Amino acid sequence: MSNRGELIQSLTKAAQKLRKATGKLSFADPITHVYNPLEYAWHSHKSYIEQYAKPTAHILFMGMNPGPWGMAQIGIPFGEISAAKDWMKLSAPVEKPRKEHPKRPIEGFDCQRSEVSGRRLWGLFADKFENADAFFDQHFVLNYCPLVFMEETGRNRTPDKLPSKESTPLNKLCDEHLRSVIKTLQPQWAIGVGGFAETRLKEALVGFDLRIGRILHPSPASPAANRDWAGTATKQLEKLGVW
Repeated sequence: MSNRGELIQSLTKAAQKLRKATGKLSFADPITHVYNPLEYAWHSHKSYIEQYAKPTAHILFMGMNPGPWGMAQIGIPFGEISAAKDWMKLSAPVEKPRKEHPKRPIEGFDCQRSEVSGRRLWGLFADKFENADAFFDQHFVLNYCPLVFMEETGRNRTPDKLPSKESTPLNKLCDEHLRSVIKTLQPQWAIGVGGFAETRLKEALVGFDLRIGRILHPSPASPAANRDWAGTATKQLEKLGVW
């Protein structure tokens, strides 16, 4: 899509559709709380699209779902708050989820916690590119699933741990959204950040004319990611021919 205004409108409508559809889903124990940052952090998510979605972006990075101290707080994928504020120059009012977990308060851009995965991902991009505009001229970043799942203790539960009766309808909606984004952006590459994201790309995008790859997830829970994640990811992208 060569017209940037149309591209932004298309991505915004797709995100609104995903927000509404996933908001109707229900999840059973051990999940007690579900956050949808496309609802309460919509203003900053919309600002992210409006500021940085460009028709020249030919490389799409896709993560799994929001982390508790990143996109869950501010609605921006891999949303390390300092990166969003200082590098992307984004800031917007954030409301509260409908049912807030006492151990996982939403503080928006005032949150003092760091999202390690986001710090590593955006840190790599900030080191390689002169500024955010230069990065987004060629790239865009999104998450596959917009929802955050929490157990009674506050423990995070990732979408790959959901039973099939819950994951099947969720994946159907997320696949539809992903395909809509791909049709709009028309990237040459879709890079899964981690194995789950790569699997969803391969399953959702059968028949699409693009190349799919994978980089190591920057999660601190991964021993490999704790040993020079940026260097590993850079080598993986160079080997693929993405960079």
